[in-house]
Amino acid sequence: MFRPVRTRRTFEEAAEQIAEGVRNGALRVGDRLPGERALAAQMEISRPTLREAVKVLVTAGVLEVHRGADAGMFVATDVVPVDLVRERADLRRSEVSSVLEARRLVEPGVARLAAQRAGPADLEALERSIEAMRRIVAAGYGPADEDRFLQLDVQFHLALARAAGNPSVERMMRMLFRELEIARDMAMHEPLVPEWTIGIHEETLAAVAAGDEDGILEVMDRHVGRLEATWREEAGQPT
Repeated sequence: MFRPVRTRRTFEEAAEQIAEGVRNGALRVGDRLPGERALAAQMEISRPTLREAVKVLVTAGVLEVHRGADAGMFVATDVVPVDLVRERADLRRSEVSSVLEARRLVEPGVARLAAQRAGPADLEALERSIEAMRRIVAAGYGPADEDRFLQLDVQFHLALARAAGNPSVERMMRMLFRELEIARDMAMHEPLVPEWTIGIHEETLAAVAAGDEDGILEVMDRHVGRLEATWREEAGQPT
């Protein structure tokens, strides 16, 4: 019933596929959807993106999520609101724009502190994340690897925050990256992004290891700017 998502509007299309199944009767009230991992694999999207789609459908009353012994996602109604995705998509765009703005303000400064304070253990932690990414790509990066790659990306950025030597900064970055899950996931659908991500992380690590504060600001400008450009295109804003 479900097909791979091929557009950049990933969570919207995922929600629309499920909603369309309800509209055309392929999904009926009480039907259980495939499990999260299986459904994400069928659509070739990450699990965070699927969760966003499910959140839209649960809020609209189309799906129910059960916990416990009867855990799963179930169809709750055979009526799908006309503006189901549009309203949530507009809200998500506003939310993500705010988070990207916060990241632009915060993360380059965090990386600059890391360039001043990082010790050998910090550099090793950053390198481990990059090396794990390299192994995934070398083995043939595919949809099934996406969740793991995204986790390693987050690990790199949180290791950078730890290298800044300020626990409050690390907590702030954890919160920020939770909010960035969906925006980051959209960026990961661009061709060759895994290789680009590895390359920019290598440049970031080199600047931190050299204590090059100007270099770290330049590389972080490109690092943060790529996701901003992707999001502006997704939201139909001028690049």
